[in-house]
Amino acid sequence: MLRAASAVAAGALAPGCATARTDTAPVRASGSPPGSAARPSGPAAPGAAHGARPPTRAPGLPVQIRHGPPRGDAVALTFHGQGDARTATALLGEAERAGARLTVLAVGSWLDEQPQLARRILDGGHELGNHTQRHLDICALPADAAYAEISGCAERLRKLTGTIGSWFRPSRTQYATELVTRLARRAGYPHVLSYDVDSRDADDPGAPAVRRTVLDRARPGSIVSLHLGHPGTVAALPPILDGLHRRGLRAVTTTELVT
Repeated sequence: MLRAASAVAAGALAPGCATARTDTAPVRASGSPPGSAARPSGPAAPGAAHGARPPTRAPGLPVQIRHGPPRGDAVALTFHGQGDARTATALLGEAERAGARLTVLAVGSWLDEQPQLARRILDGGHELGNHTQRHLDICALPADAAYAEISGCAERLRKLTGTIGSWFRPSRTQYATELVTRLARRAGYPHVLSYDVDSRDADDPGAPAVRRTVLDRARPGSIVSLHLGHPGTVAALPPILDGLHRRGLRAVTTTELVT
């Protein structure tokens, strides 16, 4: 179920999570001193994996990014990263054969089980980001637990790649609440990455349905939500990329789209 946007989200506002806090007092994870979060700024840390990037800053865009500039010839295909490693690798291969570059928002527990995929993603020219540690309903968590989900995945990314990744996307929601947005910024992410096209591929409707949904809704500047680990998504990707190409659109990383 889509959760609501905070006041910083681009586009229309929606009702907040019933359990979300909207206070403006500083928040701190239990047992975590101020400044203990990963906070890279500037170049990637020494020893960073090839292609690893620090969090993206996009001046002029809102803290919560729903789509990129509507003028241009690019879209960003963003993938929630978890599931079978072979399926994920097959999907990356399909993208690379078409010259497309993706954004993968990885779940930390998935990286614990499949640490080689962090480098595989980056070596393919794609970008890597944070989709929380355990993919819980982050909107419904108290501040300390929500912060632990963000910082836990950030630490996995740092250990594997040298940075905490380009983007943070909240789990089980389209939009972050004001609280989660503040926690993400505290963990080192200037922006929260949302999307304007939901492919619905996680429901496994079949490759033709995924293709139709994406191509019917994608526009220049769109950020599309998709998922690794679903064979139907792998099958849908080549016709999606072909359909975008026929419309004069390129699939690029989110950082390339918005900066």
